[in-house]
Amino acid sequence: MIRIDEKILSWCNNPEESALIQARNIAQHPWLIGNVCLMPDTHAGMGMPIGGVVALENAICPNMVGVDIGCGVLAVKTNIQEISIEKLKQILGKIRTIIPLGFKHHKQPHEHKVFDNPLWDNTIICKREKDSATKQIGTLGSGNHFIEIQKGNDGFIWFMIHSGSRNLGKQVADYYNKVAIELCRRWKQEEIIKNKLAILPIETAEAQDYIEEMSLCLEFSNANRDLMANFIKDIFNEIIGNVIFDESINIQHNYATIEHHYGKNVWVHRKGATLARENIIGIIPGSQGTSSYIVKGLGNETSLQSCSHGAGRTMSRTKARNELDLKQEQEKLDKKGILHAIRGRNDLEEASSAYKDIDVVMEEQKDLVEILIKLQPLAVVKG
Repeated sequence: MIRIDEKILSWCNNPEESALIQARNIAQHPWLIGNVCLMPDTHAGMGMPIGGVVALENAICPNMVGVDIGCGVLAVKTNIQEISIEKLKQILGKIRTIIPLGFKHHKQPHEHKVFDNPLWDNTIICKREKDSATKQIGTLGSGNHFIEIQKGNDGFIWFMIHSGSRNLGKQVADYYNKVAIELCRRWKQEEIIKNKLAILPIETAEAQDYIEEMSLCLEFSNANRDLMANFIKDIFNEIIGNVIFDESINIQHNYATIEHHYGKNVWVHRKGATLARENIIGIIPGSQGTSSYIVKGLGNETSLQSCSHGAGRTMSRTKARNELDLKQEQEKLDKKGILHAIRGRNDLEEASSAYKDIDVVMEEQKDLVEILIKLQPLAVVKG
């Protein structure tokens, strides 16, 4: 960890300047308590760096949570120790048939206990989006979302899912960011509006509305990953048969929650960062074709008990498409024997060369987490 400024701590040894500009803006935020913490995967986001962790007193900031509220990662260990290329191809084909990818949704609504929550009928945005959400649950999404089958150094086959709250979270985030801007404009908080850091004071009805809708998005994102996991378990059993699955690990990395730090109760915002409380089990995925890790939190209070949520980008999507060599990226994965999703130039957005070296990321946060299991990719489905 390095101290960059009086109020900025970084576990990333070489943070990009655009992320540092955003961190310095947050360091001057009137509601900030303590430090701006930058995880090893940090890079510029909307207002707040992705891989950023901050605490606000008596306020919550929609842009410090992000648009994919509750986005996270689920991992499941199987009792299988070997799997053939042929079986992997069959599994991938079934996944693509059953789980809608990208912007696609299910054609029919899915029933799920998450929709029994009465908040669906007592909110502004979630109520409006409920019917659509019943068709979005159990879908992967696009961008950096993925399903991956992996081999652990524990000797077993795992599968991993990275997905979030789909369009529901974005609609909630966009709506309440606009509300926050309107409120801050009334109080002449033009600087935080300019920096895309408008807040909702906790004592306001608008903040309480956002907290309720955010909590529903968190429930929905967990349920979304759980449902996809059930689909994948069925696929494994159909193609391989008699597979036993351990209990899933299901974590989130875009949310705000009240916690006790700096001697008081504060609203901790983790944007592209995960909880690393002592002994809590977490997941840090790599980029396509690189290792992922099952970890145990060390409870480092300096980072607000947080760690990275992945490797973190080094290239924008546009730069990756324009500058990376398609053949080289394909050959890199082919040589490793990975069934990958780099087929055309647009897929270069998610090539491993567009991301930081996950092993460097893990080294930079060895005071935040302990590595339990290293997972190597065998096959990947991208959104």
